Amino acid sequence: MITYLKSIHALYNILILFFFVYQLSLGLQIRRGRKTGVLPLQAIKSHRKFGPVLAFMGIAGFFAGMLVMFIDKGHLLKYPLHFYNGMAISLAIAALYFISGKIRASGAEWRNLHFSGGIALIGLYLSQVLMGLVILM
Repeated sequence: MITYLKSIHALYNILILFFFVYQLSLGLQIRRGRKTGVLPLQAIKSHRKFGPVLAFMGIAGFFAGMLVMFIDKGHLLKYPLHFYNGMAISLAIAALYFISGKIRASGAEWRNLHFSGGIALIGLYLSQVLMGLVILM
């Protein structure tokens, strides 16, 4: 059963990575729209609606991984780099969620920080997926 749980955890988080890439594409559409003066209203609506749900799903993936590891090994640090990277992902998601609440139409500083953090989050997720696949092999 633990083998199935590990595989489900991996597939779930790969799916979450794809959702974050989709979220990034929406953010890029919005960013381009701001520069051209034509805001993509549907992209804005989708980005705002899906963001909090995706944030919850991403952090839930980390806690599910901790649960699977604890059930399997009896502790959390069998793969410390994978664990700490997952923790960094969860903290980055929480920070991006907080930052998104600070974004206003008039100021670009929070928006730029949100954009940079989103790019960093995708990088963390990619490395996490690669580490996870190595662990599964």
